[in-house]
This record gives sequence, structure tokens and C-alpha cells, in this order.
Amino acid sequence: MIRHKHELENLYDGVFYWLQQQFDPIMGGFYYAKSSVRDDRFYSDIESTAQAINILLRQQLLEGMPSALKDKLIYFFQSKQDPNTGYFFDDHPNMPKDEVMVHRAFHYAISSLKRLGGEPLYKLPLEKRKAPAYTDSLSAYQAKWKGIDLRNSWRGCDLLASSLVYVNQMELEKQRIYVKALEEFLASIQDEETGLWGGSGSLYVRISGAFKLHTFYRRNQIPMPNQEKIYQSILLSLRTEEAVDMCYIRNPIDLLAYLEIEISEQELDEITFITIQNLKQLKRKDGAFSREINGSPSAPNVAQIKEDDYYPDMPDPVELGLGLVEGDMNATTQATLIRKQLHQLWSEKPEPLISSEQFWQTWQT
Repeated sequence: MIRHKHELENLYDGVFYWLQQQFDPIMGGFYYAKSSVRDDRFYSDIESTAQAINILLRQQLLEGMPSALKDKLIYFFQSKQDPNTGYFFDDHPNMPKDEVMVHRAFHYAISSLKRLGGEPLYKLPLEKRKAPAYTDSLSAYQAKWKGIDLRNSWRGCDLLASSLVYVNQMELEKQRIYVKALEEFLASIQDEETGLWGGSGSLYVRISGAFKLHTFYRRNQIPMPNQEKIYQSILLSLRTEEAVDMCYIRNPIDLLAYLEIEISEQELDEITFITIQNLKQLKRKDGAFSREINGSPSAPNVAQIKEDDYYPDMPDPVELGLGLVEGDMNATTQATLIRKQLHQLWSEKPEPLISSEQFWQTWQT
């Protein structure tokens, strides 16, 4: 794996300088892309800021963060919480209308505040009784799950998985009941031949759906069913399909790192080689990575559904950048996770790409 390792590490040249330039010193958050920084129509947003924190965390850079910067980041997330509902919203008017984006922002904000040593300023939606009606009972939750359209597995499973943000806020005994119910439901609709969920679409789309659901299994320490079938589907996708989206590179690797599957040395070498070649296609001149092979989508909240696909009731776009051929935070945080997971598959602990001292010495804000 040594030849692959050097090739992989070289792909991250310039990432940390790019990351520093994405910081918004006024609001205390991070921007999505360079075009976002340069255009007054855009703003630092919840997801990009949380994803930047994830990059810092994976490189062991959080501990050396200056306290003044940490305070700014805490304030950023706290300022995004709506005192009436307990949710966390960005400034874009379309953002509160996107169910998945609202749930992601909620999870990102709570997790980031915890990592930074902060807390929400107000009670959360479940405590305020501002959560959706389907959280009122198990039967209502089950009706919600059964009503989700899985024609696009990635989007449908995202809706399924993200709905669990409220279950995670329940008392432990109640959580167990809801978790068991979802486990049984997912088992009943899994394709036993492929190990995947949902209907038509490419293998990468369906694997991305399985990736969304694996967050449920992982959080609740439940083994995913039909793991060998999932593994074979991953191998087939890597060998036969084009990875036009960073998620198509990250999601299989994340699943492989989670699955309890014995991977032969030959197949691991093949997986590593394909993954690195795919990553190269998304590396940009600014040092970071693009979400898509043709560039950075201006509105990542609708990037799951490609031009040749359809999904009902998609939300309106929430533009975070200009859609240029440039690095973006969504892809770059995934690229750093891919590196971490590849090292895990190699049974190695990754060394930091940059020391904490060096990173914070060059911090310009």
C-alpha cells in the first residue's frame, strides 16, 4: 500500500491554506467555496462551518484552536438557533423549507457545539413541542417511514435517516422501541440480492442510500443485514460505474470501513487504486476538492438528484456558491474522511497532514 499512500497524501497539498481562507471573521463561520467568500450574496453557513470543524477534528487541530476563535464558532452556531422553535437556520429563505437540510443543520449544530464546549441557548424542538406531528407516536413515525418515496434511494434514505434526529432526543427506553421498529421496517424492504434499498437508479445512488441508513445502524450498534451482498454491490459499482460525485467516492469507503467484512489484499489494493483515481478527478487548483466532476454545485441541498433523474417534491435550491470548477467544503470534508477510512482499511493510523502548531501559526484572521 506504500505507493498508494504517497499518492493519496499528495492530493491534500493546499487543503489547509484553502480552509483558512474560507473563514468568515465577522460572523465566525466558514464559507462553502471561494466564490462564496468573494460574493456578497453568500454567507458562512451551518453545514460548511460544521464540516470545517470536522476537518480540523480529523487532523487533531481542535485542541490547539485559539480560545477567541472557539468562542466565535460557538457564537456562530448559537446565533443560528431560532428561540421560538429551537431549530437552527441559515439566512437563506429556502433553507427552513428543506426538511433534510433542517435536520442536518440541527445535527451539525448540536454536534459542533458539543465539540467546541458550547451549548444551545434555547430548548430543542422536541422539548418545545415544535417537532413534526409524526413524532407524536410510534404509529405516526411508522406511517412517515412507509410514506417515503424510495425511487431514488439516496434521497429517500436520506429522508428516512434524517427523520431520526428526534428519536435521538427521546428518553433511552422510548428510543429503544422506535429503533427496534425501524430496524424491522428496514429489514422488510431490503433487497436481499444486492443488500441495498430502493428502486431504480445506478448502484452508486443505491449504495449512497445504504450509506445514509448505515448511520442508523452504526449509532445504535446494530449490524447491517446482508453485509456480504452490500460488499459485492460496492465492488461492482467501483468496477463498472463512473464516480461523478464525491459522495460516490466517500459513501462506499465509509460503508467498507463500517462493514464487518474480510477484504482480501488484492481487492483492497483494487479498492484503494480506484478510490484514489476517482479522488484525483475532483482535486482543484485552489487546493481543495469539488463535489462533482464538472465542478462545485451551487446548491448542494439538491445535488443528490442529477439532471437525468427525478424525485417528487424536491426543495428549492439553497445556493451557497456560484457553481464554478472550484473546491467546496462539502467535498473537501468528505475527502479528508476518505483518507481516514482508507487508513483504517489498511489497519494504519493516519498521521496528521499538518501539525497543530504550524496550522495555527499561519492562521490569518
